[in-house]
Amino acid sequence: MMGKEFKIVHETEVDGTPQQVFDAATGGTSGWMWPMEIEPKLGGAGPFGSTVTVWEPPHRYSNRMEGEGGFFNQLDFDISELADGTSWLRYVHSGVFFEDWDNQYDGAAKHTAFYLHTLGQYVKYFAGQQAAFADVQGPAASSSAQAFVAVKHALGLYDAGAGGHLSVTIAGLGTVDAVVDYLDDNFVGLRTEDAMIRFFGRNAFGSVVGMTIHLFAEGADAQAVGAAWDSWLNGLFEQ
Repeated sequence: MMGKEFKIVHETEVDGTPQQVFDAATGGTSGWMWPMEIEPKLGGAGPFGSTVTVWEPPHRYSNRMEGEGGFFNQLDFDISELADGTSWLRYVHSGVFFEDWDNQYDGAAKHTAFYLHTLGQYVKYFAGQQAAFADVQGPAASSSAQAFVAVKHALGLYDAGAGGHLSVTIAGLGTVDAVVDYLDDNFVGLRTEDAMIRFFGRNAFGSVVGMTIHLFAEGADAQAVGAAWDSWLNGLFEQ
């Protein structure tokens, strides 16, 4: 099967120093995406079998993975300091998709915007901290067209828009009070004093609704918190 190359470019200001952004991209990934091991040197081992191809802290980092049939996947972080002490991040994700190109590109581009927003939230509020991490996936029923709408309703997001606050009761956790730091058709970002909770409407891209939970409190039990949110999310689609 012939592949077709893609290139996703996303640029954004981050409220932190270049070193904080670089550290987030290379060592703090549990706080904004998922835990990844990166060997901190040129030629070092990167995530998912990739190799570190650029290592110039605190301004540039790249990794690249190659495979059969012309496959490659490359991530480039280019970080510069702005006059006010914040940073400008230019992120480029390039590679090859072998099937369903338009849907994969659309999904990857929208996920990129959400992940890098979350990186910015991490640097601003939790820089340098490691997170206890949980990943939650909804049931098959959450792949339906209206599944993410149901999640938003259950969260009360039609009463609290982006920039607002919400409270939701989760069995086993009690009341979760959060700032809504991201809200669009496919993604929701919530931030509390010691956590970030991210919702992914992957039903729009042929999968199920998912969540990631990033816990920064000392001694946080990611397994227990993940199980509580798993029961909540899966319970929405048992009705």
